[in-house]
Amino acid sequence: MKNLLYPFLKLFWGLDENNSREFDQPKKILIVRQHNQLGDLLACISVFRALKEKFPSAEVSVIVSPANKNALHKSKFIEELFVFDKSKILSFVYFNKLMRFLRKDYDLAVVPVTVSLSLTSNLLCRAAKAKVRIGPNSLNGKENSSAFLFDRRIDLNWKKYPDANVADFSLDILRPFGISTYNFSSEISFDEKDKAGSQKFIHSFTRKMGKIIGLHVGAGKPPNRWSFENFISLINLLEKTYQPIIYLTGSTADLEIIKLISSAISSETKVFLNKDISEVAALIAQSSLFITNDTGIMHVAGTTPTPQISIFGPTNPFNWAPVGNQKYFLRHSDLINDVTVEEVFSLCRTLLSNEKDLS
Repeated sequence: MKNLLYPFLKLFWGLDENNSREFDQPKKILIVRQHNQLGDLLACISVFRALKEKFPSAEVSVIVSPANKNALHKSKFIEELFVFDKSKILSFVYFNKLMRFLRKDYDLAVVPVTVSLSLTSNLLCRAAKAKVRIGPNSLNGKENSSAFLFDRRIDLNWKKYPDANVADFSLDILRPFGISTYNFSSEISFDEKDKAGSQKFIHSFTRKMGKIIGLHVGAGKPPNRWSFENFISLINLLEKTYQPIIYLTGSTADLEIIKLISSAISSETKVFLNKDISEVAALIAQSSLFITNDTGIMHVAGTTPTPQISIFGPTNPFNWAPVGNQKYFLRHSDLINDVTVEEVFSLCRTLLSNEKDLS
């Protein structure tokens, strides 16, 4: 079906390529990032930061998916957020609202790319009223069949630097235009309401003193899940050594493994379930340590200053682990359970030795 669509799109919407790497300073910028993957989105924060550092007075608008809106709705890098919901596209009211958003006379529109090309993102960028449209010409040697929707086309190849972090690689769409940043860390903004909610949760524990340790035991991909038996053993070691306040984060999708773990340990453990991303970030920020599988919440924790241990299996941690001070990962092979409880606990002891207790 797409093969029949591309010639039609090129005929009516195709743009002439402009090889210039210069353009007028933009006052209004549109970023199209409507994918559902939370980790990919947070890893692209470096793109938002780079644009704001280069053009601090510009207004930045972002198109985001319904699943990820809460990760950006308080972001200091963004002036306006539009939630793109494919299920509503046939609604006249919604479509009209989308078109009004797209036709706001943008000076620059950008489609960041990490691991895949998106025709939907490319079409949204082309539909936008923009003077300059930047997007991928190819990705890792694979031609972008809809590259004609952009007038500035960039070849992207992660294979050139296979161990580059995604926050670094995502900037390659902008670097040819002299736009970049040295700060690859991700960021989620949270407010006093989020802080108050997390403090209320912490104060709900019977134990009022000690270190605060959070764990995220689920993951969307089964190969990225450290076994629940390992988490149980680790929690028991932490309890025996520190008598900490321990909580689990998760969503309804993680309930099965959360129940298995909660039922197997005797110490008080509570669950911070189905919370907004900003609330989760606020709670992690008040913690002494956070331990997580390789999943979206790993990237949320990566936006905080809290010491963090990320456990990896088949994914390359050099590409995807959060960057920053006190951010550590453990990996041995594609089998995540090759990382032992003893290794994780040893790193916990090192990181907790410098952390103050709740008092």
